[in-house]
Amino acid sequence: MKKKSFFTLFLISIYIISCGPSHKITSTWVNPNFDRNKKYSKVFILVLNQNQSTKNILETDLSNAAEAKGFAVVKSSAYFTPAFGREELPGHDEIMGRVKQMGCDGILTVRLVDKQKEQRYVPGVNNMMMGGMGMGMGGMGMGMRPGMGFGGFHGGMGMMMYQPGYYTTDKTYFYEATIFDSATEDMIWMSQSEATNPPSSISKFSREYSKILADRIRKDLMSNK
Repeated sequence: MKKKSFFTLFLISIYIISCGPSHKITSTWVNPNFDRNKKYSKVFILVLNQNQSTKNILETDLSNAAEAKGFAVVKSSAYFTPAFGREELPGHDEIMGRVKQMGCDGILTVRLVDKQKEQRYVPGVNNMMMGGMGMGMGGMGMGMRPGMGFGGFHGGMGMMMYQPGYYTTDKTYFYEATIFDSATEDMIWMSQSEATNPPSSISKFSREYSKILADRIRKDLMSNK
């Protein structure tokens, strides 16, 4: 019974690990001249993505995460509706005009800077699920008795399972997030993060990334509040 419980817990732990966050922030930078006493209350959120649906989802989740930290937010997607990339990006004056018009004192930008694919080989695994094995007073016993048939032998030795090796392709996405002071246009903070084999659902991916990003911003810029 104990062995079955242990094996069940082992499977659960593997499941939890495999379902853990795919995102991790690899580095951050804080402007050494950043004034921690300056109050920021309203943030303009700008996600640079050519897919309008993805842009909307990311900006919505980033907005929700910022609002949960006590900030008012303005989403760029509410004003710059067409998806834009490097060529279609609104001009500097157009963006800053909107930022100042809405009374935003900070600007948060997020963009995908790179994506890579890497193929790797996952070796096969032999798993033996032992049943009926135990430690007797005289040492380890296999639960075998003279004259025991193959059924007993099979039950005592357990079942050998083999999972063959295979090739898999890991996909890694690299993101960059920056915060600017809207009055001076100075960069206050920057982070670089990566996501390996992120969830196929953009909604789950977005919620995960937004939470991790918001928590790190709070740690780096608002730790004294």
